[in-house]
Amino acid sequence: MARNAENDLNEIIEYIYQNDPRTALVIMEKIIAKINTLDHFPNRGGYIPELLARNVKEYRQITEEPWKIYYKVDDNIVNGMAIIDSSGRNLNDILINKLYPENQPT
Repeated sequence: MARNAENDLNEIIEYIYQNDPRTALVIMEKIIAKINTLDHFPNRGGYIPELLARNVKEYRQITEEPWKIYYKVDDNIVNGMAIIDSSGRNLNDILINKLYPENQPT
């Protein structure tokens, strides 16, 4: 998992842990289990609609509601790129910032 995705997961779990440590651990296990399903079926996730509209097909997504797990497959190796809470958020800008940080203004 890429550092960005690890950071995303840590932030999600830390936030939930503040109010409900037990739930935080259950959610962490669910997200990690979902990611591990990609070991045998790396291309099972769909293309990301927000990026597909820009003709970008290098990333895929799977969902563990309400989180979307974004990843890239290189030579059958899965690289988790980001984990984002998708409820009520503008994913377009968030995805561009997370997946293409080099294109951001300094």
